[in-house]
Amino acid sequence: MRDAFWVLAAFVAAFAVAAAATPLVSRLALALDVVDRPSERKVSARQSMPLLGGLAVALGFWAAVAVARLVAPQELGITSGIAPLLAGGLLMLALGAVDDRFGLSAWPKLAAQLAAAAIAISHGTLIDHLTNPVSGSVLVFSPWLSWVATAVWIVVVTNSINLIDGLDGLCTGVSAIITLALTAVAYQAGHLDVVVAGLALSGGLLGFLPWNFPPARIFVGDTGALFIGYTLSILALEGYQRATVITFFVPLLALAVPLLDTSLSILRRLRSGKGVMQADRMHMHHRLLHEYHGDHRPAVLSLYGLTACFSLIAISFTRLEGATSLLFLAVVVLLTIRILRNLGFASIDEPTAPVPVRDNGEKP
Repeated sequence: MRDAFWVLAAFVAAFAVAAAATPLVSRLALALDVVDRPSERKVSARQSMPLLGGLAVALGFWAAVAVARLVAPQELGITSGIAPLLAGGLLMLALGAVDDRFGLSAWPKLAAQLAAAAIAISHGTLIDHLTNPVSGSVLVFSPWLSWVATAVWIVVVTNSINLIDGLDGLCTGVSAIITLALTAVAYQAGHLDVVVAGLALSGGLLGFLPWNFPPARIFVGDTGALFIGYTLSILALEGYQRATVITFFVPLLALAVPLLDTSLSILRRLRSGKGVMQADRMHMHHRLLHEYHGDHRPAVLSLYGLTACFSLIAISFTRLEGATSLLFLAVVVLLTIRILRNLGFASIDEPTAPVPVRDNGEKP
């Protein structure tokens, strides 16, 4: 009961700090001229929309972790294991802030992401094995393969969250749903430190969301998207590597929406002969925005719903074993392919331009 109280206190602290800090962060972004600058590839046409919203989320996260570490470090397991989340997250936050203000090319950002991944790896966060769901046998990776797989996972998840940040409230809400799913999985496995970190992040996201939900008054920016993506990648790995009942499919399912969006973008660009790094307006949110005639809110809520469905599937998957888990996964894969085809997400044809938006984010 005592543990539950402090876990809840962490969530409340994150929510309150993020909510209180958001207006201050907005003013700071305007003062430093860290604002969004509309372009042809962006959906928003609003001038001088403050970025740096991720700073409020991070402040909420750090406040919650500090509360848990100060009041109940042994009971909740908040010890040195939280180091990669703090150090790597700080690096991602700084990288995003610089990118929001000055703009960076892909290679410096990739180098910084690999450095953050190295921080996590050096603290023991590794993909070091895979478990056969039928036989229960464990395939142990060699050290170099573990390092490569972990670094690729962190970079891919981080950039997937960054790429899905295309509509008001999309990155924030989707990430909050994913975080709660990963937290539920950690709770099932009895890992209170991951639960605290997960609730700290979800509290920060939900405290920030009222200012970011369409029509947004502040954007999370690369500052937030990179920080959130990195933190989610570590939370997913912590749950995966420390709970024997959880296969690697669980974090994949929880993160299905951003990972599918990124994968489809890469395949689409390869099929059309474009560069993989070349931006376009054919992401999931672009297509939904077109379907809803430029109205952000139903497009965002649709992706919230899709993320929630995959998150519930991920949580359910932890209860399955053996051949049943493979059959369940096969059904999920087939249904996912069908949904992607029905919604046109797998198409390489670019939809016509969505209805323009007013400066307040509403339809004309």
